[in-house]
Amino acid sequence: MAKGWKFKPVKSVTTRLRKSSARGLALAAEHVLGESNAKVPLEEGTLERSGTVSLDEKNLRAAISYDTPYATVQHEDLTLSHTGGREAKFLENAINGNKAEVLDIVARTVQGEW
Repeated sequence: MAKGWKFKPVKSVTTRLRKSSARGLALAAEHVLGESNAKVPLEEGTLERSGTVSLDEKNLRAAISYDTPYATVQHEDLTLSHTGGREAKFLENAINGNKAEVLDIVARTVQGEW
């Protein structure tokens, strides 16, 4: 080994990369949830408050969900009328409209961990 060089074991690097990737993924999912909440149909705020992010660190997967009996109907039914800039497809549109931001959040988080 050259003098002045210190190499970290591959396992240490892989562990750090996985942890920072999971953190970035969670932050990105929270960002999408915020964007979705800005468009979720709003009457009393129950649907918006039910929004949550779930993270599977092992498989590096995030899920965004709304937990009310009517969440799916509000999301899918394009015939419903919503006021104040609220809309159906609120989650789908937030995901599709923020792909670049999601990638940027994950990338910046991973870079910040190194």
